[in-house]
Formats: sequence, structure tokens, C-alpha cells
Amino acid sequence: MAEILIVEDELSLNELVKRNLQLVGHRCTSVFEGAAALYEMECHEYDLVILDIMLPEINGFEVYKEMQGRPTIFLTARSSLADRIKGFSMGADDYLTKPFEMLELLARVEAVLRRTQKHSSSFEMGDVRIDFDGRQVFRKELLVECTPKEYELLEVMVNNRNIALSRDRLLELVWGYDYDGDTRTIDVHIQKLRKKLGWESVIKTVHKLGYRLEGGV
Repeated sequence: MAEILIVEDELSLNELVKRNLQLVGHRCTSVFEGAAALYEMECHEYDLVILDIMLPEINGFEVYKEMQGRPTIFLTARSSLADRIKGFSMGADDYLTKPFEMLELLARVEAVLRRTQKHSSSFEMGDVRIDFDGRQVFRKELLVECTPKEYELLEVMVNNRNIALSRDRLLELVWGYDYDGDTRTIDVHIQKLRKKLGWESVIKTVHKLGYRLEGGV
């Protein structure tokens, strides 16, 4: 769980980002202009800042200059190569352009938190514990044998818990865009994970879509 500051002047987008980050367990604060962002960072410590560039009065680049190196993802409609280069040259951890997929933002958030050591190295729910660093899964402190794809699917589900994921999206995230198999592969792997972990009531089937891992926030 991380403390995240969202600096985005579009109210609906700010709320959408906040809601999805909270769903996977993070604590979020929303502000809508650069001055408010700087005030928040003076008063509180944040593990990550998600920062728009085109903000009222003080733009995101100017805000970043005053942030003293806090982990930051620029989230902006400014997609030119020059802007991306400027963002990275200033020291930003990532740069994501609008429009974007929420799952991609969540994945990038997790990646930045891992690099900055603010991401938990393990996840526990009930009698199941996942060691992310060791890529190992335990149930009642006994090692659960998982294939590489079973583990990768489990990690994706955990990192996107409480969010419904389609079978096609799970295939892309775990098997890759060029995988030529069908979605029954997901069903088979989900059934194996449910059985191995005793998670029949934790990994929910979402009718006509895919699956959602519930709880663990």
C-alpha cells in the first residue's frame, strides 16, 4: 500500500484514477492545481505523485522542479517527443500519455513503486502468502507448486484485485499480444489456482467477461 498524490485538473479523470488506485489498496489524495500540489507535498509525505502537465497557473513541469525528486509519473495529453524527453530528462520515473488504459497506469504505478522500494514484497490473504521477490506462493506456510504462467496470472490478478479483467486482457498481460491460443487457457489456469489456493470464493467469475480477485485491500 502506498500514499499517492494525484494532480489532475479534470475532475472526472482525477476521480477515476483515484478510485482505481484505491481499489488495489493504495491511499490517495486528489488536488486539481499546481499550487495545491506543492502545499500538499509540504505538509505530507507521498510515495508517488501522478502529475498532469497542463495545470492551471503552475504547470506540471514547474511543479516537478519544486518536488525535490519525489517518485513521479507524468500523466498528460502532451505526447510530443520533445515533451517526453523533457519529462524524463528532468528525472521523472515514467511518462504516460492520454488517452490511456487504466490497467496500464496501474501496472506502471506498481513498477515505479517496486523500483523505489515502496511496493510490498509480499501479499497475504487468509492462509495464502505470495513472495513477489522469490516468485513463490505459500498456503498455510507450505510451498504451493505453481507453473510460471500460473504464478504470472496470479500476480496480475493480485496487482489488479477488485477489478474485473476480461479473458482477452489476461491473455495479453500474461501470455503476450502475439499468443495465438484461445481464452480457454485462462479458464484452465484459473481453475487450477482456485484449487491450489482454496480460492474458489476469492477469484470470482464475471459473467460473459472474465474474472475478478476480490478482497485483500
